[in-house]
Amino acid sequence: MGIGSLTRWIASALAAAGLVSTALGTAGCGFQPLYGSGSTTASGARLSQAMASVDIQPIPGRVGQKVRNELIFSNTGGGYAAPTKYKLKVALRQSVVNQLVQTTGDAKGQVLVLEATFTLTDAASGQVMYVGSAVSRAPYTRYQEIFANVRANYDAENRAAGEIAETMKTQIAAFLATSA
Repeated sequence: MGIGSLTRWIASALAAAGLVSTALGTAGCGFQPLYGSGSTTASGARLSQAMASVDIQPIPGRVGQKVRNELIFSNTGGGYAAPTKYKLKVALRQSVVNQLVQTTGDAKGQVLVLEATFTLTDAASGQVMYVGSAVSRAPYTRYQEIFANVRANYDAENRAAGEIAETMKTQIAAFLATSA
């Protein structure tokens, strides 16, 4: 066995030992993956069931509908929703920031900024359980052609909606996993 292969063998053995010690060290610390198959809420219910029981109220506009659809699909996995335990009300605000402005005043790029504020309430009592917010920024390039600009803005809206939905889902899942 040469020096190079011995060195690689020692490095891989140390890496394996490090992984084993990390796994054993965190085994009893109470760490639980948020989206694992066995994830539960603080009350012991399955987190996936709790997320599926969130009724997302209609959100006005095309981008609002996109955010709502993303949330519904990610919460239910494309299946049927569980009986409603929680209601989620979302308010969106959309703006565009010009970037790379030339001396003529034309912008070569724009950034779509999508801001969401949301409230999770208990469906039975109407009590507010969690209030959160999320922000997404989706840059896009401006072109000479009108259709290209419309399409670039449309794609930026879709990207921003997906990102906002994912951020909201993570915040709600973290709340339900630790408090509900």
